[in-house]
Amino acid sequence: MKPHYMYRWVNNHGLVLLFKKILIRRGNAFARLTGGAEGIENPYALIEEMRGEGGLIRALPVWITFDHDMVREILRDNRFGVGIPTVFGVPGPVMRALERRPLPPNLMDPPSMLMIDEPEHTRMRKPVSAAFTPRAIARLRDRIETVTGELLTALPDDGPTDLVTRFAAQVPIAIISEMLGFPDADREMFLHWGDDISPLLDLGISWQTHQRAMESSERLHGYLVEHLERLRAEPGDDILSSLVTSGDLSTYELCASATLLMAAGFETTVNLIGKGIVWLLAHPEQLARLRAEPDLWPNAVEEILRIDPPVQSTARTTRTALEIGGVRLREGSTLVLSLAGANRDPAVFTEPARFDITRDNAKNHVSFSSGSHVCLGAGLARMEAAHALRALFETFPDLRLTHPPTRRPLFTLHGYQHLPAHTGPRVRSHVPIG
Repeated sequence: MKPHYMYRWVNNHGLVLLFKKILIRRGNAFARLTGGAEGIENPYALIEEMRGEGGLIRALPVWITFDHDMVREILRDNRFGVGIPTVFGVPGPVMRALERRPLPPNLMDPPSMLMIDEPEHTRMRKPVSAAFTPRAIARLRDRIETVTGELLTALPDDGPTDLVTRFAAQVPIAIISEMLGFPDADREMFLHWGDDISPLLDLGISWQTHQRAMESSERLHGYLVEHLERLRAEPGDDILSSLVTSGDLSTYELCASATLLMAAGFETTVNLIGKGIVWLLAHPEQLARLRAEPDLWPNAVEEILRIDPPVQSTARTTRTALEIGGVRLREGSTLVLSLAGANRDPAVFTEPARFDITRDNAKNHVSFSSGSHVCLGAGLARMEAAHALRALFETFPDLRLTHPPTRRPLFTLHGYQHLPAHTGPRVRSHVPIG
């Protein structure tokens, strides 16, 4: 056990976990939403229960909003910064000593782009952004089509399968691994590490979960250091090779960027594809419309993102005292921005709980955030999901779930761990990207 790991767990998770358990026993809606099984299985009922209280709602020790316009405003306002709130204070010298202790690069510590503001954020993001321009994403079409076709061919004809482990997870991990120059043989290892590390995006995780996340972060860091050394000797045409040869980032910063790209390139899309399967099977009339009008697939993906986003919330901290929504906030106040709640704001979306693949303003969702921290890989996720879902349902038109889906035990990264299914007879073996 490393003492600085224990301190960080106590400060960022342990006390929060204890506080949530107390509040859940008292019936607190915010604690039930962010810390209980109820919030994982059906967050939307709790969101609507809380929405009626107003635009910016006090939920000790933070504020939360489900208001679409307010969420967008805060995400675009540089008076709000990123960062994990400190639950209790420690003496300055102790804090500085702990911060000097080495941590493996992970999602929730600088220099992860999730956790830094300007100007460092731009310095870290700019070298990576070239790989995610619309033109760069368009060049991946053929590869996404090939990978999807190979995975569908590997699924059983008229037999049982798990659509998360055998399909939804495999599409994005294959693409992001290639973009980062990783060997195909290492994909399963990345999936395992990703499952261990992703709980760090939640607050109030158990010590065992936190320890497992940090151990996998250390293993991933060791792997990345060796991988970067290979790329320095023999660079390829992947993102990391271009970052290595540019010399703009240190090795530690390169590892932080690679860790985030792996997580963002995989975690969001696997949840998006899995949710798309469940929503479309639950609404066969919508699926029939897509089969008749395949040009609707891109908008269908936007509607899946809106009604059930893969990332449920994000957070911001006030960098100065300010007023918003008629509430005066002091410097250092933490605001939880419910992306899921904003996507179902009745002031923006008519009948927001209704799944409608033809919804004309579905793309107004905030599932990929907004402002300077908007998701770099949003275009890639959209293209992967649209093609993967269309190809799956056209290849296996009688696809059905055989057991209730199993949720991942996470609040922030909301999705399915298992989708037990029966494929039905295979009809097509190749579906071109539209």
